[in-house]
Amino acid sequence: MHEMSLMQGVLDILKDNARSAGFSKVKTVWLEIGALSGVDPHAMTFCFDVVMKNTLAEDARLEIIDQPGMAWCMKCGKSVVICARYDPCPDCGSFQLQVTGGTEMRVKELEVE
Repeated sequence: MHEMSLMQGVLDILKDNARSAGFSKVKTVWLEIGALSGVDPHAMTFCFDVVMKNTLAEDARLEIIDQPGMAWCMKCGKSVVICARYDPCPDCGSFQLQVTGGTEMRVKELEVE
């Protein structure tokens, strides 16, 4: 389960931000997860509770912000929403798509004390 190591990376980000910004407790973490990122939001929720135990974010809440997969269709020249990397263009059916968004996972915002 690579989500556990990803959540450990989120904890490292929280610790680094706590040192630089001077806060001691995280209340809420907003995490953007793209539809094409290969990250399971449900697994991230489970891993959040496990990884954050006995840390500055132990009682924090995780809010997941879903980001759609986006691609540019070379055939019809439109920017379209896709659910998987190898989906066809929903407008023209072409498979000549260039992924332009939805591949990322990032900490978007923190609520801290």
